[in-house]
Amino acid sequence: MTHLRAAITGVHGYAPEYILTNQELETMVDTTDEWITTRTGIRERHICKGEGKGTSDMAVEAVKGLFKKTNTSPNDIDLVICATVSPDMVYPATANIISDKVGIKKAFSFDINAACSGFIYALTTASKYIETGAYKKILVVGADKMSSIVDYTDRTTCVIFGDAAGAVLLEPSTNGYGLMDAILRSDGSGRIHLHQKAGGSVRPASHETVDNREHFVYQEGQAVFKFAVTNMADVSVEIMEKNGLKSKDITWLVPHQANLRIIEATARRMGLEKEKVMINIQRYGNTTNGTIPMCLFEWEDQLKKGDNIVLAAFGGGFTWGSIFLKWAYDGGK
Repeated sequence: MTHLRAAITGVHGYAPEYILTNQELETMVDTTDEWITTRTGIRERHICKGEGKGTSDMAVEAVKGLFKKTNTSPNDIDLVICATVSPDMVYPATANIISDKVGIKKAFSFDINAACSGFIYALTTASKYIETGAYKKILVVGADKMSSIVDYTDRTTCVIFGDAAGAVLLEPSTNGYGLMDAILRSDGSGRIHLHQKAGGSVRPASHETVDNREHFVYQEGQAVFKFAVTNMADVSVEIMEKNGLKSKDITWLVPHQANLRIIEATARRMGLEKEKVMINIQRYGNTTNGTIPMCLFEWEDQLKKGDNIVLAAFGGGFTWGSIFLKWAYDGGK
């Protein structure tokens, strides 16, 4: 019996035009370009500006580009999953809004919130609908307008995040390509170190929560870094060992772009040279759910059919995980 797998058959990304540089941040908060680059590796980030512009607007640009390059009609799509922590609104789901804006009428859609691990959670979830034979074409979007929930008076967080969106098309594959394996984890005790204090049912929005600036990202950087640098590396090595992969077998590592030091630590644990690691954090910062699809989009021309690729992420919650996939097409064509 032929094993049905979910293969990525197209990818597209979008970053807003406006670029917020470290030099501009120096005029906004008590920081320096050297301080930022030394600790994070980030030099600039893209910011979504414009009245009424939200996460869905960036996602729409990524989806439209994906449809054009894959010659896909909105009517072909069976399911839309959007990974985001900055939805347009609490409800309806941003996936619903994206579907409406691009003309998808025959699919069902929902959001996944697993912080920075959301895209690999969404990709793994979508793959199961393909593997069961239930659906043929699934759109997985990773998008965040982090600038909407970042406090630009807090120098520890405002230097990290940017805005971007990426989208991939998943289709069935019977030739051995596609998503081969995934390991996903979470530890809810880590929520105290990285969260948004207000805006949920426990602490609804009020004059007090707004005055206290509780609707922004709250992060205890040292605690998050320590947990992330260990667990993202551990789970990446674990998926290699589980699938009998050696360092020489890995074509690319696609890590979540949270911090350059975390990326480098993960690559070292996996025994990978820098040339095998996709890194664009210096130009985009941490776009949360946009980081991994943006990397795939930017490196698409270099990807070859059969490439062994490991995706790895870590996010608030805590959430983390890794995916092993075999690339399904020659990206340069």
